Amino acid sequence: MSYYPEILSGKLNAKYTWLVTGAAGFIGSHLTEALLSVGQNVKGLDDFSTGTQENINAALNNSGRAENFTLINASITDFDSCMKALKGVDYVLHHAALASVPESMQFPLKYHDVNITGFMNILQASRENNIKRVVYATSSAVYGDDETMPKLESKIGKSLSPYAMTKYINEVNAEFFTRVYNLECVGLRYFNVFGVRQNPNGAYAAVIPKWVSAVKSGKTPIIYGTGEATRDFCAVQNIVLANILAAFEVKAAGQVFNRLLHRLLFQFIVGYRSF
Repeated sequence: MSYYPEILSGKLNAKYTWLVTGAAGFIGSHLTEALLSVGQNVKGLDDFSTGTQENINAALNNSGRAENFTLINASITDFDSCMKALKGVDYVLHHAALASVPESMQFPLKYHDVNITGFMNILQASRENNIKRVVYATSSAVYGDDETMPKLESKIGKSLSPYAMTKYINEVNAEFFTRVYNLECVGLRYFNVFGVRQNPNGAYAAVIPKWVSAVKSGKTPIIYGTGEATRDFCAVQNIVLANILAAFEVKAAGQVFNRLLHRLLFQFIVGYRSF
């Protein structure tokens, strides 16, 4: 799978050590694969509560650089494990989280523990280990009930789920750590990410893998509502590129970007036009 190697190689002109939290997940495994493929060292932190060993295996096999990868089987909710994982790390790509809106309505304490406390563990451990920058996944769910189109980073509504609230609180904490502790953080508000290794199973699986699975099985994809709803989709390869670029763009520190505006920003940075 192509992750724009000519751009990644140009940005990664030195060898760094990266921590990818949630490395066994859909996006995390793609980040791991892309970094390894251009000669970087990667540590993966995952407790396999949602990720799979198959994703890790695919990343290692496709990159051909398994010797540059270290897996730490632990949870971000354990601060000592975060401290251990961050030893010798230059950059953090934080993607470990629970991500089901309906499930968060049932288990808000669980989502607070993993998404908020877990992220705070990563921030504090990064601060104590003098990490260069933390790039973290936030979500379009932060926009809540705001109906403004197109979406603007500065205009959000009331949260509609505990999941959305955890992502918003993470943005507030990341801005604070950047401003007060000088730990550079950049948030990327993902909309609907799709691509290889996305799980099509489960009641709350993302729509594109569910549709692909239905078509492959000879079934008709289900579209709820009137059919007039719109969604913003983003290929996982572009998410990978956005993460790497966000790690190095000086002016991005302390900010949060949504899918549209970080796309335009990175087009400006690298002069690339294939998003």
